[in-house]
Amino acid sequence: MGWDYTEKVKDHFLHPRNVGRVENPDGVGEVGSIACGDALTLTIKVDKAADRIEEAKFQTFGCGSAIASSSVLTEMIKGKTLDEALKITNQDIADFLGGLPKEKMHCSVMGREALEAAVANYRGQKSPKDHEEEGGRMVCFCFGVTEEKIRRVARENRLETVEDVTNYTKAGGGCGSCLDEIERILEEVRAEAPPEKPKAAPAPRKLTNIQRIALVNEVLDQEVRPQLQKDGGDLELIDIDGTRVTIRLVAHCSGCRAAGLTSIWIQEKLREIVDPAIVLEVEEEG
Repeated sequence: MGWDYTEKVKDHFLHPRNVGRVENPDGVGEVGSIACGDALTLTIKVDKAADRIEEAKFQTFGCGSAIASSSVLTEMIKGKTLDEALKITNQDIADFLGGLPKEKMHCSVMGREALEAAVANYRGQKSPKDHEEEGGRMVCFCFGVTEEKIRRVARENRLETVEDVTNYTKAGGGCGSCLDEIERILEEVRAEAPPEKPKAAPAPRKLTNIQRIALVNEVLDQEVRPQLQKDGGDLELIDIDGTRVTIRLVAHCSGCRAAGLTSIWIQEKLREIVDPAIVLEVEEEG
């Protein structure tokens, strides 16, 4: 059976970013197990003064979705404060990849758990996964999934069916002896009072040209250039015309085989922080 993978999933699977282990990491998160078919180790380096993630790398044993989810997670959390990073959900990871097959959503859950574990390790705390494993009643022995994890993932993702639980946690995907127990747990979760509907966020204030120019410069100087300069590269800002931003990649970035991916990454940063309508154009040097 083939999976319908997006181009972003294929890209991060074939060309994963930040593979390996951070040297002398400040936080380490280890989730899954080779016996269960998926294992992930996430290591982070933290700027302690700013409480900000400077570097993130991963090592994984798993399928293409696990590799892609881990790769994109490291890109999403770099430059964020720990609290900002912890706001990233497994659905955010899947959305950033343009979606995952429903049968592979457990890969994004594993990435989220690794992030929580790495931050908890840095802070000298126990992660939610640790609490679930230590005090939790095992439901799926095939994949080591506790009742607490099933309840948490079902609530966070509003899961409705046993098949959903299997897709997001693997529970029930082995011998099947726990399927009735999973259904019982789901019935209890569904019977809980629905969470209070969050208030709609106010519409974002439209930026003036001057504000947009200032924000673009700030993102390039604080978020983009430091990453390029680590590898001997840099960029020049050529022009900002409304939502069109023109740059030139220089130094080691000029002519680099990965220049196309670098441009995509810069555009995503500008869209995330400045304006979703940003279009990045890259001029050739010379």
